[in-house]
Amino acid sequence: MPEASTGTGLRENWKCLLACTLVSMSPFQYGIDFGLIGGLQAMPGFLMVFGAKDPTSPIGYQISPGRQQLISSLMTLGAFISSSSAGFFAKWLGRRQCLWMACVLCCASNVVMMATTNLHGLYAGRFLIGIANGWYMTFAQLYIQESTPARYRGLMIAVFQFWTSIGTLVGTVVDNSTSTIMNKNAYIIPLGIIFIVPVFMAIGMFFIPESPRWLLLQDKHAEAEKSLRWMRPNPDAVPEEIADIQSAILAEKELAGSASFIDIFKNPVDRRRTLLAVAAISTQAASGAMFMIAYGTYFFEMAKVGNAFMNTCILTAVGVLVIIINSCVISKIGRRRVFLMIGMSICGVAQIIVAAVYHVSPGTVSTGKVIVAMSVIYICGYNGMVATYAWLAGGEIPSQRLRSYTFGIAAAVGFAGAWLATFTAPYFINPTALNWGWIWGPSCFVTVIWIYFFLPEIKNRTLEEIDEMFEAKLPARKFRQYVCVGRHVTSDKLDEKDMDDVHIEHHEAEARKSTQDKVWSNEKAVAEATAYIE
Repeated sequence: MPEASTGTGLRENWKCLLACTLVSMSPFQYGIDFGLIGGLQAMPGFLMVFGAKDPTSPIGYQISPGRQQLISSLMTLGAFISSSSAGFFAKWLGRRQCLWMACVLCCASNVVMMATTNLHGLYAGRFLIGIANGWYMTFAQLYIQESTPARYRGLMIAVFQFWTSIGTLVGTVVDNSTSTIMNKNAYIIPLGIIFIVPVFMAIGMFFIPESPRWLLLQDKHAEAEKSLRWMRPNPDAVPEEIADIQSAILAEKELAGSASFIDIFKNPVDRRRTLLAVAAISTQAASGAMFMIAYGTYFFEMAKVGNAFMNTCILTAVGVLVIIINSCVISKIGRRRVFLMIGMSICGVAQIIVAAVYHVSPGTVSTGKVIVAMSVIYICGYNGMVATYAWLAGGEIPSQRLRSYTFGIAAAVGFAGAWLATFTAPYFINPTALNWGWIWGPSCFVTVIWIYFFLPEIKNRTLEEIDEMFEAKLPARKFRQYVCVGRHVTSDKLDEKDMDDVHIEHHEAEARKSTQDKVWSNEKAVAEATAYIE
């Protein structure tokens, strides 16, 4: 495969990885939003403006579940809307142009949130920054998926998730530092740091090229080759990779001449890929992560678990450490069983234990210790084994011609699940409402079952190889050992333990290829004989 021949080391691919690292900073905004907003709702300086006094509350102020719902969930609702429309924007605008739009809107919405003292103004700002975050999360991952060499795609999505955790950590640390300020500055200062990354990204994107695959889809061949030459260390291999991508695009167009939103459900193969991408990304919402991220500080405060802000900072720091460890092994270890299934199981067990102890002995010191311990275990399972692989699987699975539509709708459904979790969570954590529920543990175990039977393993496969495997209509269990017939598969793409598994499939593939070669040879001989006689 051309990608293997263009240089396999990190140093050789430094320009491509640097460009993708810049783009991967997009979810910093998504992470910092959750880190900040979760803390603001437990901050007296914020509640003086947008909440109400409550002598019975541990912090002297209270905010109603309805306001909590809107403040937290309107951002996710905006992200849902912008992600679901991503395919339509991608038809006319490149990945970089859409990311520039996100940078501008992010800054504008933050100005609204900082300037207003009215709840409706805050709601409007939350909705607009949600639209920006939806564009950030969708188009950044499309750029990474389409530009990175196959063997480093997992690493760059891990870096992508790393920025989410860093954003959350920065948000919680800043909240912790300003939480004692008894005026508007308590939340104005944290909101001010939101401007840093959009400005940096907007400037940096002038120096990186557009996604080569998007350019080829737009029939801009010269620009696509120029972009790929910038990204790849070996210019001589670029024409071969361009030809391979182009052949995959043409093959898809032969199967389906159009590329519109409705096509993601028309063809059985495209429909399968769409449903798999949607379900893969939705595993994040099924894990119950939005409860831990959006309301962690508030929950710790209400549960009387030590210093709520400090506990949240520690929890987020653990999550960042786990992401770093994850990035070191993501390209070497299979995704489906080792990470997603085990990670979801850990999340499910942790949440059931927390729900049980809080239900039996709410507000006690022993319960608080269990909650902190299970929260750490949960974040290890989620950040280390679920978050990265959910987005990675959801981004790799869509077909090339429909990637913007499929990934956009998958991200939108993921955001819808996150919105549902954040919207309903106040009813389970607010002391004036229903307190606890037993929702997310069972949803984790149902997801584990789905992963086992339906999610294919596509570690270190090129996007063109993934296309071929789906066109072959393989069951999920056969993806890992399948050898693509139309492309050269080098040993660096398969783990050593996989080589025995592919032996039989390899011989079958060679037999198919040999048979086809004989057919072509006979046809050629007949044609030459006919020409000679004539």
